[in-house]
Amino acid sequence: MTFSVSILGCGAAIPMIHRNPSAQLINVHEKLFLFDCGEGTQVQLRKNRVRLQKINNIFISHLHGDHYFGLIGFITSLHLLGRESDLHLFAHPSLEKIIKLHLESSQTILKYSLIFHAIDPGLHEVILDNSDVTVSTLPMNHNFPTCGFLIREKQGKPNIRKDFVAGHDLTKDDFRMIKAGNDFIDADGHVYPHADITSPPATARAYAYCTDTAYYEPLVPLIHGVDLLYHEATFMDDKEKDAEAKFHSTARQAAMIAKKAEVKKLMLGHYSARYKNLDGLLSEAKDVFTETILADDGLVVEVLNG
Repeated sequence: MTFSVSILGCGAAIPMIHRNPSAQLINVHEKLFLFDCGEGTQVQLRKNRVRLQKINNIFISHLHGDHYFGLIGFITSLHLLGRESDLHLFAHPSLEKIIKLHLESSQTILKYSLIFHAIDPGLHEVILDNSDVTVSTLPMNHNFPTCGFLIREKQGKPNIRKDFVAGHDLTKDDFRMIKAGNDFIDADGHVYPHADITSPPATARAYAYCTDTAYYEPLVPLIHGVDLLYHEATFMDDKEKDAEAKFHSTARQAAMIAKKAEVKKLMLGHYSARYKNLDGLLSEAKDVFTETILADDGLVVEVLNG
């Protein structure tokens, strides 16, 4: 089943022609989750042919503008498009006041319910739990209260073996009962144990979104073993002092976190506008953690098992 990450924006504070501010669309089982909503996000969504109405949950890491300046426009566009279903927004408590001010100032009364969920960026806790995923906060070390997000796929049900299906005339009720964990009893009363007619489901997958943050080892146990880690890499190693002063990370530091956390794959992002060519960032990270890729606007990455 689908589990993918679409990069809508991977730049830092200043928008560039080919690099938008932070925004990512996570697709799990065709359910869409928006992580951050920097300036220009709704245009990026349209470029990627995303149906805006399918997004029901938005998560904002913190209230620096490059992570939420696209939100008011997106919320308003949904209103103009006639949205009626609820939209859930998870963010620092101050964002609710900002949104109310904008809507009141423009005398806009939304046609749908915008349900605000205040989060504590300093806690690691589950903030969304549904039939497909859990989403948890990940405390970051930044100069403003900030959290990343960890999205975990729910474990699927066992698969009924194809050879068993081919040899038996199963009804819809039979499929449902077996999927629910029951043995199968045929018309002659023969019992087929559940363990003999099913195979284990694929291992549940996980994705961690970590931005903005300085090098922060307390993050390691919270993201241990995830299939894909997005970690900010605002600077190269020669700017480590700048990174420290601004509470950001270098590419090498991002790779160190990935290595310590034993993640399967690392994706770098949140690049400073000073870097037109990103090869140096990638090289520095790969020296520490080989399984590293670069985020790029328009890139879609499949989250794979192991």
